[in-house]
Amino acid sequence: MSEYLQKNKNEMQNKRLASFLPSSTEILYELELADQIVGVTHECNYPEDAKTKPRLVHSSFDATILQSIDIDNKIAEMMKTSQDIYVIDDQNLLKARPDIIIAQGICDVCAPSAKEIDRAVTILGYKPDILVLDPHDLDDILYSIIRISEKVNKVEEGHKMVASLQKRIDNIINRVSNNENNIRKNHLKARVICIEWIDPFYTAGHWVPQMVTIAGGINGISFRGKPSRRMSMNEIELFDPDKIVLMPCGFDLNRTLSEVKILDKIDNWKSLQAVKNNEVYVVNANAYFSKPGPRTIIGLEILAKIINPSLFEDLYVPSNSFTKLVS
Repeated sequence: MSEYLQKNKNEMQNKRLASFLPSSTEILYELELADQIVGVTHECNYPEDAKTKPRLVHSSFDATILQSIDIDNKIAEMMKTSQDIYVIDDQNLLKARPDIIIAQGICDVCAPSAKEIDRAVTILGYKPDILVLDPHDLDDILYSIIRISEKVNKVEEGHKMVASLQKRIDNIINRVSNNENNIRKNHLKARVICIEWIDPFYTAGHWVPQMVTIAGGINGISFRGKPSRRMSMNEIELFDPDKIVLMPCGFDLNRTLSEVKILDKIDNWKSLQAVKNNEVYVVNANAYFSKPGPRTIIGLEILAKIINPSLFEDLYVPSNSFTKLVS
């Protein structure tokens, strides 16, 4: 190793890293940089050690005590009146004194973004090196890993991580491709709607439509790389999916299961083909779908098992990662 590269590596080992994004926290841990992480957000709960890191950002309200409709109304009102959804912890940030902050620009609701970055710079009194990620599909997620690894001088490790994740994506693609003729001949390609919010209904956008397609399904209503949006029951009825996947943003399996009773009160929900055929699934969205990090590939594998269960019967996914709703 050249003297310049060694010096650069040594300097990077002393850099203090702050993550304003749960997925980047996971990536930093995968790159074995736990000791350099000086602060994270209140939502950074994976891996387990991330819970021990100082919280630099908090939510301005407690979503755990609210129902879906109340959360939606609360956020809509806050955005309308320009209230802060996320709050910087001044004291923790000043103690952390990060050299690098990793944040996101994809969604003002999902995680701290431009406003919080500006606030952090004002509090610190200096401008740290800032990396803003903006992933919209699986390709972007893998590229985000490369960008982080370059920023923290872990390029080789980052490329190895991406290669490993790409191999798992390719496994799904190849299995579906090899089975494509059989699927077409028997009209087995499932029409799928992924729902990112239950009350009111939102489509699952960004990387999820691409994941459905890779897993061998026909994605309904939403489009690859486009944001999620409100959708009507009429849109769902018109598409009349073979399978429905419930993945409310930020909810784990139990949280979603506690709210599915809302669906029984929606006109014509029970008349949907997927509901009548007991083809409605609940997934752990918080772990495997909402955050654009390495575990999104587990989300892809979960969708593969849901959409093509016989084809992916042998594919391992974590326990309690998804379940079928039985009426």
